[in-house]
Amino acid sequence: MVRVSSKILALVVGVLPQLIQGSGLHTAAVAKGKLYFGSATDNSELTDTAYLTQLNNTDDFGQITPGNSQKWDTIEPTQNQFSYTKGDVIANLAKANDQKLRCHTLVWHSQLPSWVSSGTWTNATLIAAMKNHITNVVTHYKGDCYAWDVVNEALNEDGSYRDSIFYQTIGPAYIPIAFAAAAAADPDVKLYYNDYNIESSGSKAMAAQNIVKLVQSYGAKIDGVGLQAHFIVGSTPSQSSQASVLSAYAALGVEIAYTELDIRMTLPSTDALLAQQKTDYTNTVAACVAEKSCIGITIWDWTDKYSWVPNTFSGQGAACPWDENYAKKPAYTGILSALGGTATTTTTSAGQSTTSSTSTTSSSGGSTTGIARWGQCGGSGWTGGTTCASGYTCTYFNDYYSQCL
Repeated sequence: MVRVSSKILALVVGVLPQLIQGSGLHTAAVAKGKLYFGSATDNSELTDTAYLTQLNNTDDFGQITPGNSQKWDTIEPTQNQFSYTKGDVIANLAKANDQKLRCHTLVWHSQLPSWVSSGTWTNATLIAAMKNHITNVVTHYKGDCYAWDVVNEALNEDGSYRDSIFYQTIGPAYIPIAFAAAAAADPDVKLYYNDYNIESSGSKAMAAQNIVKLVQSYGAKIDGVGLQAHFIVGSTPSQSSQASVLSAYAALGVEIAYTELDIRMTLPSTDALLAQQKTDYTNTVAACVAEKSCIGITIWDWTDKYSWVPNTFSGQGAACPWDENYAKKPAYTGILSALGGTATTTTTSAGQSTTSSTSTTSSSGGSTTGIARWGQCGGSGWTGGTTCASGYTCTYFNDYYSQCL
């Protein structure tokens, strides 16, 4: 890395808005023929400038999922009174970044307002309320969402139906009714069934396949199955096990996506656990890469700082590819390698460890081998690549900014 004078720095200030970052997870995923690699987020996190800077890094994240701001209790806390403020913030962020938006979620047994969960319903009145909610929400976000998780977590672990207010009152027909209502409100959006522990063969995965068949038997539209993939280090299904069930979903004529991927461990974190976590992430991403119908992967937030795991599973955490200080963990390199990319770690003049990434395209494309001229290649808090394309040098301006010149 070389240093330049303030005069040269002044000459290039005009090109700073056009900076091109080094290739990352999303870039590598697209090169492998996938639609996206993305992350969930929540409104409270967006006040963290360093967090937001990385979330806006479209080389790593080409898609965003609102973690909570599109759920029923947030959007329709009182019957037929809708509030889209929080959801719109994330939808607008994705739109500004040209990132795909996976919308989440329309019908779920949890995070319901009390007027739904504790209401006195008949079959007809609850169907009407459910359809009204779906119609209003999907219509509001029409054109913004790549996909909707229409029904979320309808199954128990043994594959039986969860005894939710919807199942109690309407029976299993609530599922195809919900899909039909969503399709009527936005015929173009992809419609998903989403659940956890359906990523490898077993009674629950079979029941998820039967939900696809149920919706299809009603003549309703269903486009995909979302595999939440909340895994545990060392207990994550093997690549072959995941590949087998991905093929089973694909055989039903639907696409598949990993929608909430994280891999938690019992704390404290150790080098051995981090190494196993890297392997588990690698195997999961590789299973998606190998299945044509698996179109993308979303991690359930990118940093341990904002992971849901510690507040839900006592004594567990460190589930994300970045740690709580926003440093990339071995899991990041595992994901990137499964996507056909490579990463090398270097140290900047400020003493910080950074990761440089390259990716290899599928047979239909070329290759990315470095950061283009004018691209940022280093600086305090920089999480992108540090290797410039042939003929250019990573040039130091200050501790916060280096550029390929």
